[in-house]
Amino acid sequence: MEKHLPNLTSAEIASLWTAYVNDSMATCILAYMLTHIEDKDIHVLVKEALTMSSEHISSLQKLFHQEKFAIPNGFGKQDVNVNAPRLYTDTFCLSYLNHMSKAGMIGYSGSLAMSARYDLIDYFSTALHKTASLYEKTTKLALEKGILTRPPYICMPSEVDYIDSKKYISGFHLFSKNRPVNAVEISHLFLNIQTNLIGYKICLSFAQTATSKEVKQFMMRGNEISKKHIKLFADTLLNDHIPAPMSPDLCITNSTTPVFSEKLMMFHMSLLSATGTGNYATAAAASQRSDLAFNYERMSLEIGRYAKAGVDIMIKNQWLEQPPGTINKEQLILSPNKKHE
Repeated sequence: MEKHLPNLTSAEIASLWTAYVNDSMATCILAYMLTHIEDKDIHVLVKEALTMSSEHISSLQKLFHQEKFAIPNGFGKQDVNVNAPRLYTDTFCLSYLNHMSKAGMIGYSGSLAMSARYDLIDYFSTALHKTASLYEKTTKLALEKGILTRPPYICMPSEVDYIDSKKYISGFHLFSKNRPVNAVEISHLFLNIQTNLIGYKICLSFAQTATSKEVKQFMMRGNEISKKHIKLFADTLLNDHIPAPMSPDLCITNSTTPVFSEKLMMFHMSLLSATGTGNYATAAAASQRSDLAFNYERMSLEIGRYAKAGVDIMIKNQWLEQPPGTINKEQLILSPNKKHE
């Protein structure tokens, strides 16, 4: 008996549209990386990721045709020069893949939670499983090659304790030192150092290879923001005599030959900004010291302003593809023969 497929909900349309655009971007970046990777083990994983993204695009296109869903433009061969000189080291490619698989797991779990149709639940759960497998493989390989950056170690808890003073959650003291950060707070500080390190290098590589002065300046602004945030997080750890682990090799070459279209680079930065804002919101909610939560909120506003500047650039250059939306009914009634957005 054939199962009935109800119409797609707004959440499902948004999830499918986002997944398609993100995968189309990923195929461009991974195809370029694959051209230059020399390490056989890393090459295998990048090829696996590229195959996964390509299969996702094919599956989504089939679904779009079935649903009469306009296929997004996304990104394609016109957005990447795979023959450009090498820009990223092999270990950077492995770290990038590990980082993006983390973001992918968050994205797919969210899409899965918003899906009701059985075919979409199957699609997103399969994508989540494969992305989790890729994360496991990249983590294991980084560990084997001695380049995996682990969170700081702390003493193992020997007993259960309870918070007995409101001072525990206060992070603003005029005449005394703040309490040491706890394990939950350390984990978020570490995660945000690592994500900003990736963002810092990506901004630098995009600034090197962009042709537009406006885009170069935007990327360098992102680079400076990442450096500032890394220092703040690292100093917070060091204040409690906790070393801030840094990645051993996130190098980029000195190549200035354009690799990616400026449309793709700007979109990638908007994606990283959204991920960073989400990470900061989660960290703020999990941090019990009020000064940490305040810092995350303050830095989120800075990222928000940066992201807004990026959107303005994309709109001006007609690089920002509009997500599916509803029709403005009031405008439709007043001007029935005009195109409405």
